[in-house]
Amino acid sequence: MTTTTTTAITHIANLVTNDPSLGDGTPLGLIQDAAVVIDGDRIAWTGESSKAPATDNAVDAGGRAVIPGFVDSHSHLVFAGDRTAEFNARMSGRPYSAGGIRTTVAATRAASDEELSANVARYLAEALRQGTTTFETKSGYGLSVEDEARALRIAATHTDEVTFLGAHIVSPDYADDPAGYVDLVTGPMLDACAPYARWIDVFCERGAFDEDQARTILTAGAARGLHPRVHANQLGHGPGVRLAVELDAASADHCTHLDDADLDALGQGRTVATLLPGAEFSTRAQWPDARRILGAGATVALSTDCNPGSSFTSSMPFCIALAVRDMGMTPDEALWSATAGGAAALRRTDVGRLTPGARADLVMLDAPSHVHLAYRPGVPLVRAVWRAGERAL
Repeated sequence: MTTTTTTAITHIANLVTNDPSLGDGTPLGLIQDAAVVIDGDRIAWTGESSKAPATDNAVDAGGRAVIPGFVDSHSHLVFAGDRTAEFNARMSGRPYSAGGIRTTVAATRAASDEELSANVARYLAEALRQGTTTFETKSGYGLSVEDEARALRIAATHTDEVTFLGAHIVSPDYADDPAGYVDLVTGPMLDACAPYARWIDVFCERGAFDEDQARTILTAGAARGLHPRVHANQLGHGPGVRLAVELDAASADHCTHLDDADLDALGQGRTVATLLPGAEFSTRAQWPDARRILGAGATVALSTDCNPGSSFTSSMPFCIALAVRDMGMTPDEALWSATAGGAAALRRTDVGRLTPGARADLVMLDAPSHVHLAYRPGVPLVRAVWRAGERAL
């Protein structure tokens, strides 16, 4: 008979459970002077510290806050190369047109499997140190059958949340034949990539893929068992958000330019509006109006969009601070969106919360409250991380 080790973390000043039936009854389910018990890889108990059951091991939080591990539901980690010059030019106010995504495609195609895998591992370790315990990542810098399948095969060795994004942009190899590239993405590329992915994504935007192309790609993916996600309404208003809701996509990501019909659709459907403030920070673009989206009744997630071109950050605390400062979110809303919201964007119920039965992914902050994530921006507040019940930091 297999036995598991139990651990109690006690004397937690504020425990965020994300269960409104617990604690203060808010969406965060905040319990003061709390404890949480880990049994194997699961949460076994939460409640007041004085009532914690006996366990094999004990950790004294010393009046610190404990929150669920961050769930980063949007990133692009399988890449090689560097776009420092592009960022420097953009921040210096100089025009820059040296290739953008195509620069990364060339570098990624030239890199070895070992180099790409090492990069993914490095960025995942970097994110873990900042409290991220669940991470989605995409292909999209290969844009050929071989290179997209390779990217997903590598990603799948690091995370279960893998997304096929062959429809990132039209491949440079098909610059004069976008229809031919859509045929490739929905045919041989999808055949090669589907075994490694859970999701399919498309950049539905002017200059990338239009509504009809995006619907064709997402529908083909769904027929192969890949659930849709959509890069939507980032650069301007377009059909992406409503297409995402129409196809019951798990998330519509960016959601910067929305009209009332988009908001109504998000409010009435299951599709999560995933906001990516690192992209606006790095491009000096318009901020999404989170207050307006929340007011429409939509579920909101926060994510890093970690990629080498437009949002080269793996820090969820940084994105929380931006969301509070520049997108109109409260500290409570931002934390919920970075944990439970991210879980909703991945259609997961086992992460993003600290309730009995959930996976034991939790973060101890060197602060008495989660509010310090926005209150003390840029300060490394993560004191300890447990992932699937194991101390990871």
